[in-house]
Amino acid sequence: METILSIKPLLAVLASLLAVPLILGTGNRPNVREFWSILAGVLKFSIVMSMAPAILSGHTIEYTLVSGFYQGIDIKFRVDAFGLLFATVSSFLWIVTTCYSIGYMRAGKEHAQTRYYSCFAVSLSATMGVAFSANLVTLFVFYEILSLATVPLVGHKETPEAIEGAKKYFLYLLGMSKTFLLSGIIIVYMVAGTTDFQRHGLLSNQPGSWLLFVGFFLFLFGFAKGAVMPFHNWLPSAMVAPTPVSALLHAVAVVKVGVFSILRVVFNVYGIDLMSRINLGFAAAYVVSFTIITASIIALTKDNLKARLAYSTVSQLSYVILGAVLLTPSGMVGGIIHIANHAFSKITLFFCAGSLYCSAHKTEISQLSGIGKRMPWTMAAFFIASLSMIGVPPAAGFTTKWFLALGSIEAHSVPILMVLLVSTVLNAAYFLPITYKAFFEKDKDAAAVAHAGDEPHEDIREIKMVVVPLVLTATISLLIGIFPDYFLSLAKEVIR
Repeated sequence: METILSIKPLLAVLASLLAVPLILGTGNRPNVREFWSILAGVLKFSIVMSMAPAILSGHTIEYTLVSGFYQGIDIKFRVDAFGLLFATVSSFLWIVTTCYSIGYMRAGKEHAQTRYYSCFAVSLSATMGVAFSANLVTLFVFYEILSLATVPLVGHKETPEAIEGAKKYFLYLLGMSKTFLLSGIIIVYMVAGTTDFQRHGLLSNQPGSWLLFVGFFLFLFGFAKGAVMPFHNWLPSAMVAPTPVSALLHAVAVVKVGVFSILRVVFNVYGIDLMSRINLGFAAAYVVSFTIITASIIALTKDNLKARLAYSTVSQLSYVILGAVLLTPSGMVGGIIHIANHAFSKITLFFCAGSLYCSAHKTEISQLSGIGKRMPWTMAAFFIASLSMIGVPPAAGFTTKWFLALGSIEAHSVPILMVLLVSTVLNAAYFLPITYKAFFEKDKDAAAVAHAGDEPHEDIREIKMVVVPLVLTATISLLIGIFPDYFLSLAKEVIR
């Protein structure tokens, strides 16, 4: 396997960062400001995709930005199949979310839009930095930058509730990273003398010990963006953010950085051999299985649409970790591809929630009776994405659950297979009633207005700039279920 030295990873990180002064400088000209955001997104995605041929051929790309702090500690980038998969998803969906944001922010006449687009750009740079990190130190630096850059986005509305949500978000993520995560990194450095990722695991040749066993759980909970219970409460609280923030950062960038980082530790720090020798796989599998089931049950109780989606995200994120810690080929493939499958499906669901808010000012599920007749594109996209979350073929989520089920069978773990089956039933229980209510229940408010002999109290119309992105992501969630080859190829390259 050849290592290619190239500046492309750094350029991918800088593409959106260099757009920040341009966005700030044209804040009084919205069209120009948003043009810079879209242009930066297109450039970033183009740079990422230009590296795909080399990575799919089995090569890696490296670039060292800063070296010589201490032995084994550098700021260094390395592009492999796993990083490319995550970068492909996040860079593409930033373009889509920027287009969606234009319609959403203008329709809602949101304040501080220049700050919003600037923080979004910094966040995507940090996400690329995590995706292409070559060691734990580089990953930690960009992980922290992402936490700081997204605090203003969570508190964007500046209401007491938003400020409280941003504080909780900040304290959870920074607190866990400065204690658990940093402790885990120090343990790895003490044991191995470096923090560089290695293909089959930096610690794979180390003898098992209680220190390494505990160290893994410091990573599992320290990467709190992965939302493993009980360190998950920041995510539902962060739903006070505008819907585009919830969509990209809490369905793609922030939460996926969490599970991506945990999988980096599994594959490239601990390694499959060490995980198996000290029985870390099954111990972690039962922890995340608890999160999958419990979060799904809580989601059933939520009437607020974004709150239900938030707890669904908590549950679905643990599918990614579960697949990896099964330590079987099929399970690991299922966990890896769920990063992409969940991203396209869940961002669609959040886009739909934003469309409902912009067009109809509806936030509660109990308010959605009959809304499908007035917002057919939005609710049809919601239905398609929910099928993916449930795991119904040919939607993308089916591919995930198929590989996870095969992985649990390969691991001879009937309890994990039962977790997958029960969670699928729970997914259906909290998603399908929403579609039924939207298309098959009568609109009680409209019926009351008609009975009184008045005209309907509001004329609900879908906003094109909002609807087009959600239809696009819903369609892609179907296409990557029917044609999963690109992400499957990358996933198989990761575990090769």
